[in-house]
Amino acid sequence: MKQMILMLTVCTFFAGSAHADFVFYGKGNVSLQQADEQQRGDRMELVSNASRIGLKGSEKINDKLKAIYQFEYQTEVDDGVNPSGTFSQRNIFIGVEGNFGRLTAGLFDTPLKLVQEKIDLFNDLAGDIGQLLNGEIRAKNIVQYSTPASLGKLGLSVAYITQEDADLDDGVSASLGYARGSLYVGLAVDQDVVPGVETRRLAAAYTLASVRLGALYEYSDKEGVDEEGFIVSALWNPRPAWGLKAQYGESDIKAPQSRSTSVGADYYLTKKVTLFSYVTQVKNQTNRDDQYVGLGLDVKF
Repeated sequence: MKQMILMLTVCTFFAGSAHADFVFYGKGNVSLQQADEQQRGDRMELVSNASRIGLKGSEKINDKLKAIYQFEYQTEVDDGVNPSGTFSQRNIFIGVEGNFGRLTAGLFDTPLKLVQEKIDLFNDLAGDIGQLLNGEIRAKNIVQYSTPASLGKLGLSVAYITQEDADLDDGVSASLGYARGSLYVGLAVDQDVVPGVETRRLAAAYTLASVRLGALYEYSDKEGVDEEGFIVSALWNPRPAWGLKAQYGESDIKAPQSRSTSVGADYYLTKKVTLFSYVTQVKNQTNRDDQYVGLGLDVKF
């Protein structure tokens, strides 16, 4: 309750400011899901898929420089609570932006995580690539520089993550992306973002008419142990209101011989309201052979 009052107070404060350039945003994403898990059995559940609210904006300093900020929190629509409380932190930062680029500091997604763009078609659902890969990290204590939009097709981001521990090496995450027309290619590396682990990612996507194809490869070196994984995805929009999608991945990074297969359909009721469905299977060699079937609604604001 105290967190809700705090959020409403902050929003009211900004709404009363005549000079602030800000946006209050969010989304509710909920699905009714039939889960059949090897460890927890067969059950029906209502799932809040990373529903969130946030506030972001800027304040002009001079003609060439502005301060920027974002405060985003995840909330559980299904039952209202999670282990971190009603609201838990997502991407939160302050910084400055100008012709030189963008400099931010806070807690937010690493460049390596973001290099995937929208190749993961089942993000925040049971088929999320986080089931297979380690690079889906929202890092604490991160300072990041990103090149300005004026560079156009080429974008570079470099982040420094302090572990705030004298016994641990600080982390670095960097990505380089290139987008031209229907083609996107991205390359990224993490070093000690997770202590003692090096991670590399190569991502690519290509759009041909109403079909978008994507692929992502990840390599992980943990204290001399090499592991790798990949995903491929395809999105087809046969009509403006419909999206049909499929995704498959294999990996040894989180568990030996892991596999994830998902198919789904989206129906776009409006630009901000989507009805979606999915079927996902996640398996590995140790303790998983799980299936999920879901129907959900995504509402953005």
